[in-house]
Amino acid sequence: MSDNKVALVTGASRGIGAAIAARFAREGWDLTLSSRGRDALEQKASELRELGAGRVEVIPADMTDQDAVATLGTAHAEAFGRCDALVINAGMGQKGPIADLPVRRFDRLYEVNVRAPYVLLQSLLPVLRSTASTAGAAKVIAIASITGVYPEPELSAYGATKAALISLCETFNLEESDGGVSATTIAPGYVDTDMSEWTKDAIPGDQMITVDDVATVAHTVTELSRYAVLPNVVLTRPGANLHRA
Repeated sequence: MSDNKVALVTGASRGIGAAIAARFAREGWDLTLSSRGRDALEQKASELRELGAGRVEVIPADMTDQDAVATLGTAHAEAFGRCDALVINAGMGQKGPIADLPVRRFDRLYEVNVRAPYVLLQSLLPVLRSTASTAGAAKVIAIASITGVYPEPELSAYGATKAALISLCETFNLEESDGGVSATTIAPGYVDTDMSEWTKDAIPGDQMITVDDVATVAHTVTELSRYAVLPNVVLTRPGANLHRA
């Protein structure tokens, strides 16, 4: 078992996941990085080692492949023997009105944004429990969306999957938090990432929440004791946008 704190971060090669991994790296954490592409992960792993990360493992996984997701959790447990933070960040977005959005796109959103986190929680739960029993606490941090809390036009399918993720983590807390394992969902409005490119003609990137804002919240969650459960954090943009993405 590693003597360092250890995190598994999905969707770690870019955007919010990369920012969270970098924040942990600066604190000397060991890391497992996952996303679909090995080359981008290897490059990111090299960068994180230079930032101060300890051991960094790379495990590519497609979040639509249930077996690959389960294997990711098992491989992390075998590599490190502990998991102080499971960061569920990998996700996908889809825009379209309810009248027109093909159901097959909703199904794919559900696969990536809800089913994969469920499988990963099941796969990692034994090592999360054992880590909490020895280290005091283990945290699950799931990146949701403000659209899972407040509705947004043309984001019904995406928002529905993020609402489901929030509900999943709330129930997880009821079942597991007495043992020191708890989950926090972070529900931001538009974050300045590639996923928000489609709306940057209306909302400039420099007026969006930053990836470092989200990373700061994620890292803060890992500093809470087992007796502090933070179910959901909503990050909004300023002004009249408080209940809008």
